[in-house]
Amino acid sequence: MTASPIPVVFIHGLWLHASSWTPWLNLFRTAGYEPLAPGWPNEPDSVAEARRNPDLVAGTSITAATDHFREVISGLQEDPIIIGHSFGGLIAQKLLGESLGRAAVAIDPAQMKGVLPLPLAQIRSALPAMGNPANLNKPVSLSREAFRYGFGNALPQQESDDLYDKWAVPGPAKPVFQAATANFNPRSQAKVDTANSGRGPLLLISGTEDHTVPDVTTRATYKQYRRSSAVTELKQFDNRGHALTVDSGWKEIAEFVLLWLKEQQL
Repeated sequence: MTASPIPVVFIHGLWLHASSWTPWLNLFRTAGYEPLAPGWPNEPDSVAEARRNPDLVAGTSITAATDHFREVISGLQEDPIIIGHSFGGLIAQKLLGESLGRAAVAIDPAQMKGVLPLPLAQIRSALPAMGNPANLNKPVSLSREAFRYGFGNALPQQESDDLYDKWAVPGPAKPVFQAATANFNPRSQAKVDTANSGRGPLLLISGTEDHTVPDVTTRATYKQYRRSSAVTELKQFDNRGHALTVDSGWKEIAEFVLLWLKEQQL
């Protein structure tokens, strides 16, 4: 009897649409998995619709998004692998910390509670959302220039602009505020159970030129797991920025993830 394919749940971060995972879905399906990329709560089905209706995602919090993806996972017949980018990477870690999922991959994950480094580049990348406190419960769109700094800084200008035109959508500002203030809030929604030794394997991936989640931030995240005996690994990709899941080199990242999953016998 043939075993059912393992589902893989892809979770995107802010300012990219769920459909930006399409090349990954195709690659993972070819590799024998059953991938899906559900959007965030109330996220429209297309980039065009998301741009026309930015208020649909206004006020979405880290907890609301995590609850949404937990519900998606609970509806699956098989325990999935969870792969997230940016705030999706933070959510993937939160879910794995709850012992949901067989394994998780967090790519350039947003800052969790307990991570102290706050490089200037990270602060500058967050300014479109946090520059105005009134944005807390509003949707925020990145300008082409802000996308270039936060996502496409390691790319040629034309490639960054093309990615912006293809995938960039408004995102809720609230998660950015929540992550930035996590270390001052005892009940922060950006908290992850990093001490869970019964969870599945975790792979953290960092782009060394990332401005939005600098490499030092991801390395500090890795250190948060020192109390867990579960498999936790860190892979750094040189000269890659925050757009590493969607830029012309996406396949290098995806193939490394597939290799790592094979090593975990998943």
